[in-house]
Amino acid sequence: MKRTFDLLIGVIAFIVISPVMAMIVLLIRGLQGSPVFFSQTRPGLQGKPFTIYKFCTMTHWRNGAGCLLPDSVRLTSLGRFLRATSLDELPELINVIKGEMSLVGPRPLLMQYLDRYTPEQRRRHEVKPGITGWAQVNGRNAITWEQKFELDVWYVDHQLLGLDLRIIALTILQVLKREGISHPGHATMEEFMGCRQ
Repeated sequence: MKRTFDLLIGVIAFIVISPVMAMIVLLIRGLQGSPVFFSQTRPGLQGKPFTIYKFCTMTHWRNGAGCLLPDSVRLTSLGRFLRATSLDELPELINVIKGEMSLVGPRPLLMQYLDRYTPEQRRRHEVKPGITGWAQVNGRNAITWEQKFELDVWYVDHQLLGLDLRIIALTILQVLKREGISHPGHATMEEFMGCRQ
């Protein structure tokens, strides 16, 4: 039922918002240049890698050593707006339609985090990652990594279609309020370094 729901809503949403996505493509191309889309390998169900798609919100500026500059420097004004409104996440509907993601589930993080989870935290990969999730509507980037993972595992143990509908509704309200966009003192979210002793 969840896959049917994801596919149905994902396809309808993609068709309805395609004009908005086309406008964002033009804005990014005109204000930031190429590339327009950001793609990266992320862990999906059971940690299996897949390629996630988003709109680019940062430049690829590097220092003299060839290393990327901090997020706070590379994040553009347009990118900040796209993140604040969660419009940068819209291309992930492609991942939902392909079956790699769900509309609701734990957010797909970085591959290098896989070895840093505790066994309990790793349970977040027992379900497909989502565009939004229980942690996103309960603090998003304003809470700690440990709190995020507790909420993710809670969702794994309590997932129901009714809960998914509630999370989607709360996500819309949160986007309108623009809450929890970044972690205090960071442009986005600090790197997860593993379980604190």
